[in-house]
Amino acid sequence: MQKTSMRRFGAVLAGLAIVAASCGDDNTNSSADTTAAAVETTTAAVDTTAAAVDTTVADTTPAAGGDLEGFKGTTPLTPLGDDFKARLLEVDPELKDFNYAAEGYDLTLVIALATAKANDDGIAYASEIQGITRDGEKCTDFASCMVIIDAGGDPDYDGLSGPITLNGVGDPMEASYGVLTMGADNRIDDSQTVYLPAKGAANADVAAVPVEGTRAGDGVLRIGTLLPVTGSLAFLGPPEIAGVDLAIKEINDAGGVLGKPVELVAGDSGDTPEFANATVDRLLSANVDAVVGAAASGISLSVIDKIAGAGVVQFSPANTSDKLTTYADKGLFFRVAPPDLLQGAAISKLVADDGATNVAIIARNDAYGTGLADVVKTTLEAAGITVSIVKIYEPDGGTFDTEVNEIVAASPDAVVVIGFEESSKILRTMVENGAGPRDLAVYGCDGNIGNGLGESYDAEG
Repeated sequence: MQKTSMRRFGAVLAGLAIVAASCGDDNTNSSADTTAAAVETTTAAVDTTAAAVDTTVADTTPAAGGDLEGFKGTTPLTPLGDDFKARLLEVDPELKDFNYAAEGYDLTLVIALATAKANDDGIAYASEIQGITRDGEKCTDFASCMVIIDAGGDPDYDGLSGPITLNGVGDPMEASYGVLTMGADNRIDDSQTVYLPAKGAANADVAAVPVEGTRAGDGVLRIGTLLPVTGSLAFLGPPEIAGVDLAIKEINDAGGVLGKPVELVAGDSGDTPEFANATVDRLLSANVDAVVGAAASGISLSVIDKIAGAGVVQFSPANTSDKLTTYADKGLFFRVAPPDLLQGAAISKLVADDGATNVAIIARNDAYGTGLADVVKTTLEAAGITVSIVKIYEPDGGTFDTEVNEIVAASPDAVVVIGFEESSKILRTMVENGAGPRDLAVYGCDGNIGNGLGESYDAEG
């Protein structure tokens, strides 16, 4: 069954606004109609204390910064209070970033609440997922939502990642993007963070796709994870996993679901369809009722038929490919991260507002990379900005000299890099060719922006 096709955007740049905010500001408007989340600090336990300065030094020439200084990237960001971060760090004291931790936490709660609402861990609970996120009585944690369910009411869970508000094809209708900027130490400089709130068009709020299939539950909600422990997105794995782990812990502390503790079956998505499919086989053999993941859209697209065919819900904290909006998933795929339609507009607005006139795009050859590149190109051109070259690369190519040389030859004043872990190698090659972030405006995306990028870059130096 084909999902209802959604009309693509028009004049989407005008629908985004930049909101400057300092990190650590946890004041947030939690009302349902807000289109902007406030502030998120994406770095865990970052020491922001400046080193002491020797004022007796006569030479006042500024110290050279890191090669990545000035590199900017967008990623879905929402306000994370110190309490939530502390709880995450109790689950995983080694966390370096919080990217997608709130999304992992929220979707786990939504699964649990939908199961409780349906009073069934079989396929029936999938039909309750959209309703848990909208059009009911507001609640912001598992316990308060369960009070509403136990009283026969309809909860509307507003989570730590935002209002969520899923439409009928399982996409969130609201988003907030943080623009993160690398500082002189090749790490995120929180003081430079600004925010781009965004909201889907009214005609994107389509009716729910009916759930297809049959699968009986066994009375125990069992959640499997398909998240990156290894591979090019492994830097996103720890916060996503910590979010899921924390949610399950807190659900069980509150009494569990269907009168029993929620069970977790952990799995690694790896980097290839073959690896991910092997993990999915193991999860399905363990009789999971939901698969959380994958982080990479391409990996999700490689396993979605198998998961949906088994009558199991798939819920991703980080998939953004527009292909998933119209995919025939039997009404069983959901995501908390907004689709590329919104992120592409956010990146384009950032580039346009910075005054670029000739933009180059270099993107990985998969559903995520090519999809986001298409949206960025289309949106920039609609705003009257020239896109002189779009270079699609193979992620496992090893070196990127040819691609970067073609980018440099186009003489852009801005470059958008759409990739994962391999982005550090691309950026190093750009730096070596006089086209790094300190030479011209260079932008990234949720697939590469983060402290892990700086660590990989420094390790390769």
